[in-house]
Amino acid sequence: MKTATLKALAAVLLAGCATNGTSKPERGPEGTIAYSIQIESSEPGARVEANGEYLGKTPIVVKIFGDKDGTFHNFGADDYVIKVYPVKQGQYLQTKVFRTGRWFSQQDKIPSKLYFDLEVKSEGFTIDLPAQKSTQP
Repeated sequence: MKTATLKALAAVLLAGCATNGTSKPERGPEGTIAYSIQIESSEPGARVEANGEYLGKTPIVVKIFGDKDGTFHNFGADDYVIKVYPVKQGQYLQTKVFRTGRWFSQQDKIPSKLYFDLEVKSEGFTIDLPAQKSTQP
């Protein structure tokens, strides 16, 4: 009796292992599928937000829904923005922006892992406009 039970248990375990490789991806809205992004930072415990929504603290694994080709899906926003906030003074806010695409426009691939170094000051793009001349005499 014990041998039959062990054989049945072994068969169930092996069947479970065999189906893991062929399991279908989780389906999402608008024909999307689920992807996981592992987010880490130089300092654990940093606040993570995506498109202004709090997701948790680093390290964290985030599930997002993207297109079947592995790119970000446009759910009405042209960008998918991930922000990781500093934990202590002297650290800097880190931001990564991914293009979600529209008809015939660029889409970024969904990464499986992101690392944010909170000690690095991000270089931003700025335009210094010339001072306007006064029109008064």
